[in-house]
Amino acid sequence: MQRMTQLDGMRGVLAVYVMLGHAVPFVPAPGWVQAAVHHGEAAVDLFFCLSGLVVVQSLERFGFAPWPFLRARARRLLPVYFVVLGLAVGLTLVGSPVPEMPWVKPGSPAWAFWGQGLPAGFAWHLLAHVTLLQGLIPQGVLPWVYITLLGPAWSLSTEWQFYAVIAVLRVRNLGVLAVLLLAIAVAYRLLAPELPVYWQFSKAFLPDAAGYFALGVASAILLRGGGSWVFGVVFMGVLALGLFSGVPSKAFTPVIWAVVLTSQMRTGWVGGVFSKVITHTSAPRCGGEAKPSYIFLDWRVVQWLGANSYPLYLLNVPVQLGCAMVVAPLAHGNIGVFAAVWVPMAVLMPLAAAAAVHRLVEEPGFWARGRSLASSRSLPGLQAGVPPNDLV
Repeated sequence: MQRMTQLDGMRGVLAVYVMLGHAVPFVPAPGWVQAAVHHGEAAVDLFFCLSGLVVVQSLERFGFAPWPFLRARARRLLPVYFVVLGLAVGLTLVGSPVPEMPWVKPGSPAWAFWGQGLPAGFAWHLLAHVTLLQGLIPQGVLPWVYITLLGPAWSLSTEWQFYAVIAVLRVRNLGVLAVLLLAIAVAYRLLAPELPVYWQFSKAFLPDAAGYFALGVASAILLRGGGSWVFGVVFMGVLALGLFSGVPSKAFTPVIWAVVLTSQMRTGWVGGVFSKVITHTSAPRCGGEAKPSYIFLDWRVVQWLGANSYPLYLLNVPVQLGCAMVVAPLAHGNIGVFAAVWVPMAVLMPLAAAAAVHRLVEEPGFWARGRSLASSRSLPGLQAGVPPNDLV
């Protein structure tokens, strides 16, 4: 399949949306602003749809061999994760700016983000985050472990559960895989209320998000020109799960996903489920066929955000916290002064940090530089900065 630039753009928009949602609880924003950015979990659900679409293609490139696939995902995601986790843990050990912020009240969303301090059983929480097992631990065993040290990492734990399941199952028929994932989501929705409170799981548990991964897998089939009935069944199933979840925003997730997916395709129909949506038609490029397009998703700045979306998603919380540690003591309890200084920093600093981490850590050259440095130290005749042949 071609590079799906509009889905790349959507990834960037979602990362910025999550960043804004994490910042707003700390400032006196109007109610409509707070309501507008309150649906960060729905944005993460769209990330899961994207993952279902992209990861199955990666698995196919490795011939459904589990270990090469899992190693490739680890090389892609873990360096950034461990860098950000180290930053988050370090800031947590330093302390919290909340004592300098009298407007942050216990029980508020802002208090939930920064006011808790070190969790009881810190070592166990750290081990859960290092191993990315926080989504598999029931609430009664380690309460709130999925968000205690690095909040956004809960979704990465869910992702790894997804990678492990599809790698072990090795289901080559994507239609079967999509329906199986949907069945897991439905079964869990029915069984979860029956679990004892001690053994209930958090939103980072894979079955809670399995429907969104299923929608992404079904979309991969659709983009290849087939599986319209699979997409229709999965779409209706995920929509029903959202409608009966008790969280209204979850019903919008499959609709938004389908609309953006439609804009990426050359047709206004999606498997006979959606009629032609109203889109802006872009001018043909290089003599090619015009296609429906949400032009802003192809803007250069939005594509840049998409390229930096993974470190931005993980970094925004600890970077905003670090900025608050500097600004809050200087504000002397004045929320207006704090907001005037901190809000620009809370937006610009995560963007700058994400760009740096993307360039230095996330890009493939990170591994080449590491091996080159190790080789240059162990082999006197090897020129520093030249990667071994197997990495060229």
